Amino acid sequence: MFLTEVTQEDLNNFHNIISKNVRRIRKEKKFTQLDVSLALGLSTPSFITNAESLNSSKRFNLNQLYKLSIFFEVDICEFFKV
Repeated sequence: MFLTEVTQEDLNNFHNIISKNVRRIRKEKKFTQLDVSLALGLSTPSFITNAESLNSSKRFNLNQLYKLSIFFEVDICEFFKV
């Protein structure tokens, strides 16, 4: 596969997998969106709410995923599992 063959839909699906996994792990660990926001240094949960939403254009970046893996005490690869 060539990089030119990666579609916007492919990228959206990739980000949706990450969002679903962050939300699943957060709930398994019994953290609120506010807990996660504060751990990332944010003052409100609105970014987390939007980033976990499959209908939003907000996305977790690599730095945030790294910090979340430490906060959740999981391997960062957990966010990318299908």
